[in-house]
Amino acid sequence: GAEALVTGESLGQVASQTLPNLAVIEAAVPLPVLRPLIGMDKGEISAEAARLGTFETSVIPDQDCCQLFVPPHPATRAHPEDVAAAESRLDVPALVALGVAGTERVRLCWPAEPAEPPARSVVGR
Repeated sequence: GAEALVTGESLGQVASQTLPNLAVIEAAVPLPVLRPLIGMDKGEISAEAARLGTFETSVIPDQDCCQLFVPPHPATRAHPEDVAAAESRLDVPALVALGVAGTERVRLCWPAEPAEPPARSVVGR
């Protein structure tokens, strides 16, 4: 099984990514939560995505969880008991299976590996 949960949350980037909401997530997840983007702004995140080669995919218009499930005015201070009640109504195994069925494996390297070896120049010809 997984040893940690890695998210793309950035503090304050969207209305729901507040310290109180992040604390509710921490309390609900039995794994360590890693947030490598937490202090980055949108420009920094976009630049990093471009460097990794994922930016073009990230801007393709599509239905994502934000469009499908997030209300127009999300809570900025969630309450753990409300979150637990909402989660109890979900068919989590079916949702996980649906999510996994649509995944694509991508290898990301840090630091990024060059796509091709650098070209060599010939001097003196």
